Amino acid sequence: MLLTKDDKLTIIKKFGKGDKDSGTAEVQVALLTERINRLTEHFEAHKKDHSSRRGLMQMVGKRRRLLDYLADKNIERYRSIIKELNIRK
Repeated sequence: MLLTKDDKLTIIKKFGKGDKDSGTAEVQVALLTERINRLTEHFEAHKKDHSSRRGLMQMVGKRRRLLDYLADKNIERYRSIIKELNIRK
């Protein structure tokens, strides 16, 4: 369920501008997407885990806000991150 340090570093290297760039919207969206995907797998086995489901909904909302920000600031970056992560809207 949790992302290991190595997983985070590979995501940061792939979507960030440098090795330590964890603050850009693309990196944050990519990290949230990975956490959301892992939690979705968790819910297949634990259907009644409602407290974690609430956390999942908060992560989805945060990702939505980051994507809206990115769409307002730079539509090309928004389209590229949507395409790479297979997020539909």
